[in-house]
Amino acid sequence: MTGTLYGVGLGPGDPELMTVKAARLISDAPVIAYHSARHGRSIARSVAEPYLREGQIEEKLVYPVTTETTDHPGGYEGAIADFYELSAKRLAEHLDAGRDVVVLCEGDPFFYGSYMYMHERLSGRFPAVVVPGVTSVSAASSVLGRPLVQRDEVLTILPGTLPAPELARRLADTDSAAVLKLGRTFGSVREALAEAGKLDDAFYIERATWGEQRIAPLASVDPASVPYFSLALLPSPAYASRQSPVVSPPVAATGGEVVVVGLGPAGPEWLTPEALAELEAAEHIVGYGPYVARVPQKSGQQRHASGNRVEADRAVEALSLAASGARVAVVSSGDPGVFAMASAVLEQVSLGQGAGVRVRIVPGVTAAQAAASRVGAPLGHDYCVLSLSDRLKPWEIIEKRLDAAGAADLVLALYNPASRTRTTQLADARDVLLRHRSPSTPVVVARDVGGPEEDVRITTLGELDPSTVDMRCLLIVGSSRTRAENGIVWTPRSY
Repeated sequence: MTGTLYGVGLGPGDPELMTVKAARLISDAPVIAYHSARHGRSIARSVAEPYLREGQIEEKLVYPVTTETTDHPGGYEGAIADFYELSAKRLAEHLDAGRDVVVLCEGDPFFYGSYMYMHERLSGRFPAVVVPGVTSVSAASSVLGRPLVQRDEVLTILPGTLPAPELARRLADTDSAAVLKLGRTFGSVREALAEAGKLDDAFYIERATWGEQRIAPLASVDPASVPYFSLALLPSPAYASRQSPVVSPPVAATGGEVVVVGLGPAGPEWLTPEALAELEAAEHIVGYGPYVARVPQKSGQQRHASGNRVEADRAVEALSLAASGARVAVVSSGDPGVFAMASAVLEQVSLGQGAGVRVRIVPGVTAAQAAASRVGAPLGHDYCVLSLSDRLKPWEIIEKRLDAAGAADLVLALYNPASRTRTTQLADARDVLLRHRSPSTPVVVARDVGGPEEDVRITTLGELDPSTVDMRCLLIVGSSRTRAENGIVWTPRSY
């Protein structure tokens, strides 16, 4: 019989925060394994020491490198990979001999833990059991005395090794966050927090639950004093707002401004100079999460991302922010006035929201224009723009308008042609248009124009396969005059 491999989480550092199961397994195991640097001292062993007993075999797994350089032909990654292979072979010898092996791991074994490298190499050959532990993130929250998240708030865990612009983007798009692996990355993490406008809300926690723990506002910490066993924490913003109520007398709203900005269909090359200037001037960015993520980061700017089906709530939030005097940019893909946020904002204004707030619209390149440019000039004459989504209007209205546009011989740009829950509308629309159009009518199916998955195809109305179309597509259906030759589609300007 073989032994069992145990990955045992020790918790954040205080031996009393170890689970009962972890303590029992450590005391009973014939073999205890733990990692250390070349100096030989192991934090994991020091935490588990109260539960060790005489006679246990100790396997010290000493890293060949930590932060220094190496002459290994495979570089740092090659040296570490060889180390894990050798360590796994050492532990396999005990397991083959029928001896259980406990691998000690600070925090939780599967939360940035070293044990996982032993698990992936040995769990297919031997029984493997993982014992979870209290993570450093939970410990930091407890010693700070502030909850991580409440109600619908979102918590994001990030490694400090990410590039600062990527860290800033993710920090701006979340409610609460913990950034681990500080040490040498502290400077870029601090820069990312400042760029996301959250530096003043961040805390620095070092060696949480240890005797020498340190807690401080992150902005005040000397980078030279930061060890690896520390993290940056953005706790629950809702809790913070309740703990720090505004006690000054209320003042009348100054009446800020909401600017609804079109981002164009894809990347920054589609953004107009006017739109970019408005985004840079805004104090708040409001919008659907993926669109907010496309906005260039700016220090001190607050970002408010939300889901795809809460346009009214998003508009109310923007108007509320502006009512207190703020300058708010609401972002939309393409043009904000085409099936987008401009109408949603103005509708809420008509309902009495945002009294005294100025609203402006900044146009953007539409998805229809972008798709047309890829194949030529299918919109060269009169055309109709129509959404096939029946979420906000009944299908009977859509069908009536399709029939009228078909009878009028207009080119059609069809938005929202399909989704996971709307799988029949495009086929129905095709059948309506075939009442008036030849099956040979050119159809352009454009997906993710300007994006990494761009795909533009030319087919015909009769051969159009609705199963190949999803929500990221836009369709252009030609008129009786539209021509398609050698990959070029255009509609003549004269009859």
